[in-house]
Amino acid sequence: MADKELTKEEEAAARTKEAEEQAALPYKWAQAIGDLDITVEVPGNLKGKDLNVDIKKKKLVLGIKGQEPIINGDLPHEIHVDESTWTLTTSPSGTKILELHLDKVNKMQWWEHVITTAPKIDVTKIQPENSKLGDLDGETRGMVEKMMYDQRQKEMGKPTSDEQKKLDMLKKFQDQHPELDFSKAKMN
Repeated sequence: MADKELTKEEEAAARTKEAEEQAALPYKWAQAIGDLDITVEVPGNLKGKDLNVDIKKKKLVLGIKGQEPIINGDLPHEIHVDESTWTLTTSPSGTKILELHLDKVNKMQWWEHVITTAPKIDVTKIQPENSKLGDLDGETRGMVEKMMYDQRQKEMGKPTSDEQKKLDMLKKFQDQHPELDFSKAKMN
């Protein structure tokens, strides 16, 4: 796509086209930053053994045995096969819903489509849900908490955690060397 901004009309037309393309797919899908969920409505008389679900690291086949697959293609990115699951549930209308959960390897990447031959969505328009700190892994959570702390400290005119660490080191050094004059010392 060109680097020019779309007009409101062009943007609306692109959104409408994207919505129509997605609605025409034989499945529905939604994603969070770390995973992707696919739902397919199938006849109510089917059982799990009647389905063909083959989940591979970069390929997905999903359908009813003896029929053309509903989904058959390469995934745009890798998934964790052992963390990906599928279930078959009965819907209120009497049909069944095949629910497929794919766990993304790269938990920081939005997918433009489920399989590479499907129409793409504009991932720049995705509005992610607010996540809870508890949902994050330990390292990321620590980094986010530090950033939040530093932001609060700045707002109150107090030193950030890194600045406080430097001040503490200087104080310790001053305490260890009382003979030195630090009155004209400057901190960057």
